[in-house]
Amino acid sequence: MKRIWLLFSQAVTVFAAAYFVVATLQPDWIRQGATRSGAGVALIEAPPAPAGQPAAGSFSGAARKASPAVVSINTSKAVRHPRSNDPWFQFFFGDQAPQAQTGLGSGVIISPDGYILTNNHVVEGADEIEVTLTDSRRTRASVIGTDPETDLAILKITLDKLPVITLGDSDSLAVGDQVLAIGNPFGVGQTVTSGIVSALGRSQLGINTFENFIQTDAAINPGNSGGALVDVSGNLMGINTAIYSRSGGSMGIGFAIPVSTARQVLDGIVKDGQVTRGWIGVEPNELSAELAETFGVKATEGVIITGVLQDGPAAQAGMRPGDVILKVDDKAVGNVSQLLTAVAALKPGTPSAFEVQRADKKLELNINPGVRPRPQRAVRR
Repeated sequence: MKRIWLLFSQAVTVFAAAYFVVATLQPDWIRQGATRSGAGVALIEAPPAPAGQPAAGSFSGAARKASPAVVSINTSKAVRHPRSNDPWFQFFFGDQAPQAQTGLGSGVIISPDGYILTNNHVVEGADEIEVTLTDSRRTRASVIGTDPETDLAILKITLDKLPVITLGDSDSLAVGDQVLAIGNPFGVGQTVTSGIVSALGRSQLGINTFENFIQTDAAINPGNSGGALVDVSGNLMGINTAIYSRSGGSMGIGFAIPVSTARQVLDGIVKDGQVTRGWIGVEPNELSAELAETFGVKATEGVIITGVLQDGPAAQAGMRPGDVILKVDDKAVGNVSQLLTAVAALKPGTPSAFEVQRADKKLELNINPGVRPRPQRAVRR
């Protein structure tokens, strides 16, 4: 009996010594093994992640870089009842005081001077605009200028030490690239969603006059308008603008204005107070077999002109109804949207070459574009 007890005590001593050595020199061997909770359930615990290193595939770096420059925009305007001036309405209901109507959107700080890019429809008609930063600072913003034809607006705030987003190259985007949408959906607070670029150059959607949208499946909801669409490096690629939805919420089809378009609008508004675009005074239409037969033109591509403004730039250069525009400054145009964009990019007062097909002949007309007239009413989504 004494011998058995001696062997047992020696075994326990050796096991305790071995456990102490392993626990001291290789503690991960013990952590990775199956452990038991207080309830006696076997669990497997992952080793702790290295401090400061994001998980594989994480977009936390891009979100951390871009998010501080994305702001929340709250607007308010006084709205009177549409029948407030009707004598019968006043007889029954009396004078009705204007009611405050509020709006919500997002914006992106693009300059240390306090310039903010957002959508025109976010601030259109607002009497007061308040901007809230991610560090909880709040301030009033003033409208520097708007461009309803692209649904963009430039605001300005006056604060110190502003976070500024880095502008990327939206022309380098490709379908399938991963992107993040950052904004303040439904007023719940800043939110980051991820997705891919679903399509490029989306147009003819009836949202704006000049359409060249980035389509993405990153969730964009009401309140995200004017927010940032960034790449995986946190660089600004677009301004979130609209969604296709039957319910009012995200259905995986969102649209953003490329940052290349936003820069042109920004430069025009800040330098000249407005965006100056080219204009030639024509009524363009999509080329169809019926229109080609009507005007007797033998063309299968391009944009057919069904009307020419008398004494306009195109008329002065000799353009006629029935002409089909094939190229503008050596750039092919295949639809009305492309033609509008190409003409708008022309510098007023500088003649440009238009390749035109008339009947079965090709001509080159030099047109001296004028300044595109300002729209009489805003284009809203």
